[in-house]
Amino acid sequence: MKLKDIAFAAAVLAIGISAIGSTSVAAETAKPAAQSAISPEASAALLRMGETLRAPRFSFRARTIRVYADAGGDFLHIFHSLNVVVERPSRLLAQSTGDDGTSKVVFDGKTAYVYSLQQNKYAAIAVPSGTIEAMLKEAVGRLGVDFPLADFLSSAPNKAFLTGITSGRVVDTVTIDGNAYLHLFFNQPPRIELELWLSKNERSLPARLIVTYLDLPGQPNFIAEFSDWNFTIHPSAADFTFQPPPGAQRVALKPVQASPGGEQAKGAK
Repeated sequence: MKLKDIAFAAAVLAIGISAIGSTSVAAETAKPAAQSAISPEASAALLRMGETLRAPRFSFRARTIRVYADAGGDFLHIFHSLNVVVERPSRLLAQSTGDDGTSKVVFDGKTAYVYSLQQNKYAAIAVPSGTIEAMLKEAVGRLGVDFPLADFLSSAPNKAFLTGITSGRVVDTVTIDGNAYLHLFFNQPPRIELELWLSKNERSLPARLIVTYLDLPGQPNFIAEFSDWNFTIHPSAADFTFQPPPGAQRVALKPVQASPGGEQAKGAK
């Protein structure tokens, strides 16, 4: 995918550039890892994280770096700053500013809107079930992108993160900005490595995430640094309402096609 293509949603949320391939951090068809393959300390830290992120509403910031291949096959890095507001179970606002421009996703519980400021274009995706999780899956199916941060927004973040994981452990305790964090390491076939840093307290808040795709040419990775977690926000309905700016063009997405294997085909132009 070229960054200028209408599938600009690949950059939205700073959560995915489909140019590195269709590999997803947590494939929907993968089965949860056997608990015996995850060390007790790692499992306990993820459980605390899941309990924290199941809060009814919260916000956070993230700075991300994603690798993609350009037309000549060279691997380049793209940077984003991301602001996310979550109101469970059915509202989401995510605004992203990065090397490829400014974009946002607004989900009001019925429809997800994906908007590109530079192109002044947007797409609308109906989400009948009305949950954030369903919205993210619909975006994957209709826009052909993967979302390495989507696990943290799911209804059960710890279970979502462990989907497809075959082993995991705590590497060490490190200090970040004067606070103690657990450095965790996980394996997910085929040859995907994930590193996650969680605060070493009862909240287990994510501080860093690195995903490395060992089987892809150049072994590209995705890096995210989290900050400004806030669980006392009180967003209004207006925060999750999308009003197209003057002159904004709505882009029609291709209908979802059933593949021979019965799965939905990805992609939109």
